[in-house]
Amino acid sequence: MRRLLDIVLLMLAGLAIWHALHLAAPFALTSPVETVTKAWSMLNSAAFWPHALETGKAFLIALLLAILGGLAIGLGLGLNRTGAQVAEPILVSIYSLPKVTLYPVILLVFGLGLPAKIAFGTIHGIIPIALFAMNAVRNLANVHFKTARVLRLSRSQTLLTVVMPGALPEIVSGLRIGFSLTLLGVLIGEMFASQRGLGFLIMNAIGLHDVPAIMATILLLAIVAVSASALLLWLDHRLHHRAA
Repeated sequence: MRRLLDIVLLMLAGLAIWHALHLAAPFALTSPVETVTKAWSMLNSAAFWPHALETGKAFLIALLLAILGGLAIGLGLGLNRTGAQVAEPILVSIYSLPKVTLYPVILLVFGLGLPAKIAFGTIHGIIPIALFAMNAVRNLANVHFKTARVLRLSRSQTLLTVVMPGALPEIVSGLRIGFSLTLLGVLIGEMFASQRGLGFLIMNAIGLHDVPAIMATILLLAIVAVSASALLLWLDHRLHHRAA
């Protein structure tokens, strides 16, 4: 009940700040009531759903590729300490680069459309997942690997029965970060060069100075992102508590 009360108070404070900002700059922000009304009308509009499905399709494919690629890189490097020491600063340097500078290259390679959005979302999410997975394996106690060698487990058996269960809490933490960044990458990709998607709707509304549409689209995206992040955060806490 205490946690629920804190959540309610935080939401009320956020709504109060939002309404105060609307009163201070009504030309730049719509009120919470007006934004919710516009969002509801968009959900009931047949023209909205093709854009939402386009973004959802690109995001799910990009997230799947980021998870598979990130786990493959992270687990592979984590099991090779020398490779991890060499690759970690390289991955961190690549991750620190503004990804938008890579967009012209992505357009040249993949062209306009869905593949470019998928690629842009994947490069946003793959490195955080790889770093979390790599450090999760590196932080496992050596006694686990010694036990696996004593039991004469193969490399695949060690990975499935020792590494994955032990590293799972940190991997889920990486997935939580990768989820948000992959969604951000897909939306940025849609903003730059796309004819469909929620990012395209936002850019089109910016061009028309349609503030209610901008706010409503951002609100819908925020609801989806916060809900998924809260679910992953709950799972993250459960796994860390169980591991402790």
